[in-house]
Amino acid sequence: MPQWIVATILLTGATGFVGSHVLVALRAAGHTVRCATRKPDQARARAPELSWVELDLHRPETIEPALAGCEMAVFLVHEMGPEHGDDYPERERASAEAFAAAADRARLRRIVYLGGVVPATGASRHLRSRQRTGEILRAGPVETIELRAAMVIGAGSASWIMVRDLARRLPAMVLPRWLRNTSFPIAIEDVVFGIVAALALPFEGSRIYELPGPERLTHREVLTRAAAAMGHRRIMVDVPILTPRLSSYWIALVTRTNLAMAKELVEGVREHLEPTGASLWDVIGHRPMPVDEAIRRALQDETSTSLPSRAMRMRLATQ
Repeated sequence: MPQWIVATILLTGATGFVGSHVLVALRAAGHTVRCATRKPDQARARAPELSWVELDLHRPETIEPALAGCEMAVFLVHEMGPEHGDDYPERERASAEAFAAAADRARLRRIVYLGGVVPATGASRHLRSRQRTGEILRAGPVETIELRAAMVIGAGSASWIMVRDLARRLPAMVLPRWLRNTSFPIAIEDVVFGIVAALALPFEGSRIYELPGPERLTHREVLTRAAAAMGHRRIMVDVPILTPRLSSYWIALVTRTNLAMAKELVEGVREHLEPTGASLWDVIGHRPMPVDEAIRRALQDETSTSLPSRAMRMRLATQ
């Protein structure tokens, strides 16, 4: 079980989807949080009450100052996306190596890294890159807890936005073969809970824990449940010859997901995304939220003018 302690924590990716949620929970738990971003002046203008530091992993001279005085770090940097270019796996490798070395020099006690579920075969390029990042961090001198999650359900999640838009906008959906594959979708609240708990685990030594949701679902079932939660019943037609490349263009056309991101997301679900190792929930005795409730909350939070929503902040602060 976690041994709750108060620490000074560097939160990388603090302005991102997961990071903005983790920030709320860390502060609620009493931790001193140093929020890292490449553009601290802009972040400080939006949230002057927070402690912002510059961190650009491609400028190694910014890493050690950001880590100075910190005891632990949450590593949420992930460079998949059109703004990072096609060579992002190499950039992620270099970033992980630089961070691991700087964390050692800063005498950090622990790093918690959020990665992705790795299929037994046929892992996509972005999942292989996330796996490699975890390997580099765990191989470093600083103890690293790598957490692996599949699709994260929550307002602002790239994969959730894709699902939500498909379920809402299309009266009928053509279903490529990969939608029959399965995973264990997880609510953002549970991911945050797992990250905060991992900071306090009493064990020594680097290790990997899975963060599975409570149900094994096909991607088709996730779409169906999202549509049902919005009061829709969609006609679904199997089209086994629809290739991942064509699927990407289709998704980019009818959702807010850009083409580069759609290609990466589709490649990531061409295989079953199921946990292969120990579950963190078994270690800490936590029961993750039912998928239907996670979907309901994600839809509710989308009506907020800012994310995390006020309701989400209250949930994270009290869980």
